[in-house]
Amino acid sequence: MSQRVSFADEAAAAWAEYQETGLHLTQQEIETWLDSWGTDAETEVPRCHK
Repeated sequence: MSQRVSFADEAAAAWAEYQETGLHLTQQEIETWLDSWGTDAETEVPRCHK
């Protein structure tokens, strides 16, 4: 049960931060980054933007 509460708390905090700052990554940016993992062309974590 504590993992479920922790996940919900983290999700609520992330949503509140997004509403405050507007900073985000798109799904495509995340997918492109994850697809690069373990390859010779592995990239750094994308920077959040508005």
